[in-house]
Amino acid sequence: MKTLNKRKISVRMEGMLSGFQSDLSSISSEIQTLQQQSVSMNMRLKNRQAVRSQLSQLVDELVVPKTMILVILESPVTEQEFLEQLHELNKKINFAKELSFRETLACSDIQDNVDRLKIKAVTKIREFIVQKIYSFRKPMTNYQIPQNTLLKYRFFYQFLLANERTVAKELRDEYVDTMSKIYYSYFKSYSGRLLKVQYEDVADKDDLMGVEDTPPVLHSSSGFFSKPSLKSRNTIFTLGQRGAVLSPAELEGPILVPHTAQRGDNRYPYETLFRSQHYALLDNGCREYLFLSDFFMVAGNSALDLFNSIMGKTLGMFLKNMSTYLSDCYDSIAVFLCIHVILRFKAITAKRNIPALDKYWEAVLELLWPRFELILEMNIQSIRSTDPQKLGVLDTRPHYITRRYAEFSSTIVSINQTFPNERTNTLLGQLQVEVENFVLKMAAEFPSRKDQLIFLINNYDMMLSVLMERATDDSKEVEGFQQLLMARTQEFIEEILSSPFGGMIAFVKESEALMERGQLDKLKNDEVRITQLVRGFSSTWKQSVESLSQDVMRSFTNFKNGTSIIQGALTQLIQYYHGFHKVLNQPTFRSLTVRSELINLHHLMVEVKKHKPNF
Repeated sequence: MKTLNKRKISVRMEGMLSGFQSDLSSISSEIQTLQQQSVSMNMRLKNRQAVRSQLSQLVDELVVPKTMILVILESPVTEQEFLEQLHELNKKINFAKELSFRETLACSDIQDNVDRLKIKAVTKIREFIVQKIYSFRKPMTNYQIPQNTLLKYRFFYQFLLANERTVAKELRDEYVDTMSKIYYSYFKSYSGRLLKVQYEDVADKDDLMGVEDTPPVLHSSSGFFSKPSLKSRNTIFTLGQRGAVLSPAELEGPILVPHTAQRGDNRYPYETLFRSQHYALLDNGCREYLFLSDFFMVAGNSALDLFNSIMGKTLGMFLKNMSTYLSDCYDSIAVFLCIHVILRFKAITAKRNIPALDKYWEAVLELLWPRFELILEMNIQSIRSTDPQKLGVLDTRPHYITRRYAEFSSTIVSINQTFPNERTNTLLGQLQVEVENFVLKMAAEFPSRKDQLIFLINNYDMMLSVLMERATDDSKEVEGFQQLLMARTQEFIEEILSSPFGGMIAFVKESEALMERGQLDKLKNDEVRITQLVRGFSSTWKQSVESLSQDVMRSFTNFKNGTSIIQGALTQLIQYYHGFHKVLNQPTFRSLTVRSELINLHHLMVEVKKHKPNF
């Protein structure tokens, strides 16, 4: 009985376990099904969200807000909200173009509204920009103000360029036509008024370096003077204050106001007017180029072409006027200063990275350089063809032609140091050669060698002094005249010593030459000659030195140079007397009793110092 019960229980438990196992299998299958359903639902959710996002963006882009319509239609273009809505409208226009390209059917729902808003926006923008351009034409208008206003709304032109190129081109052409006329009119008037305040006395073809400095001649037939006195001709070759035009303060200083200058009866040299005119061009040109690049969104050659379409007529007028003026200009310093004004302005525009005027600068230099070289060559020829017989009374003082050369050469050399030009250096070298030849020709007119040397030294010293004020010490001109001055000064010292001390100097030179060959005994019988030399020097040297000093100081216009020559002469005299001592100390002459009458060399040096000038 117990066994039977146990079996029943075992069978029941087995059945229960089998049922439990079956239930577990069913639960596992259901879990897998739920997992699959979850993954599928998650994927559908993501797809729906992605579609919703794209559809939402599409709907947003397709919808034309009421705010946009009202602002574009009613708000003034200068309002910030108009500019903001214009940006949004531009996005919708671009989006509509993209949908149209893809052949999206929804595009047709908004195309009509977008087109109408675009037409309205274009109309309002065109009217605004046209009015601004027309405002340039009003007399006395500071056109920088409307330009700055246009730059604040540069997106307007960008919008037109992207959506209505015909209108954009119309406005650009209108701007070009307006500004071209404005600049031409302004600069034509300004240039004409500037010429009214130029110096009336200007150099002509006869105002050359080698032309004789003669007083005016009254013609009895006409009762009129010929060429006026050349008192002012030297100013043609002198820089004076004219170089200030190249100083930073004046180079970029305010431009001249002609009517103000006329009221004050002020007059200016050509280079000052040239600087003012071209600084006005530089200032306006740089500003215009930057405006064009910014507002019309151009760069490179396109920007240069647009700039030239505006400024081309004005630049052409400048070049024509300059060519006319230069054809009759003989003021070489004015032309050279103009060249260097342009070189500096060219550097300024390069530093600002504005290439708009580069070709114009080159065109101006191509006019100025040949004219400067021609005038310089005319001056060279004028000196080459001078006739000393026609240059008035001979005088040992510095000649007016060499003074002109010195002033002119120092001017050109000092200016040329900033922007060296080899052609200029070559022409200055030719001019220097002709001046040196001229000085020699003039010196040859003096009958005595002493006067010839005085003339040469005075002229070389004057030219050197003027050159050293402006040129560097190592310039070719300074170096060349230093060598000439030293050579002629040494020759002059020998010349002035030869008269009072020539006998002693000749004896010393003769003795030293014989000593080198060991033949000094040839002079042992010259006791009388030696005695005369010793006693003659002792008795007359003080008076001779005093006379020599006075003569030198009267002969040279530069006291410093005269002092230097006296010191050189006294030094040379001591050297010769030292040589005299040395010769008489040789065995050949030791028995001469007159040796005791020789002046002590140290004593002579002390005494000589008393005769040196104190100034």
